[in-house]
Amino acid sequence: MKEDVFNQYVEKVMDIFNISKKELFSKSKKRHIVDARQMLYYLCHTRPMKYIIIQKYMMDNKYKIAHNSIINGVKVVEGRIKEDKDYQDILREIEKSVFI
Repeated sequence: MKEDVFNQYVEKVMDIFNISKKELFSKSKKRHIVDARQMLYYLCHTRPMKYIIIQKYMMDNKYKIAHNSIINGVKVVEGRIKEDKDYQDILREIEKSVFI
């Protein structure tokens, strides 16, 4: 069940950032791709999914990531939320649109 939620979040994040699944799960350090991955971590974490589960789903998509990198990504997004109302609105819309 959580995997279905993860996959829905992946689709929404790809749409918002206008990136492909290949780009999302690449090792690219381009800012918009990193931002997309961090948003994905945050959305999953607040669902709530444990970090180890997020890590597993990332690895299922051939993206190896350290546990602490996911935690850091969540913290980055939490900081953005405090500063940017538009970012809050985007996250709220995604959260409302994903169901299971």
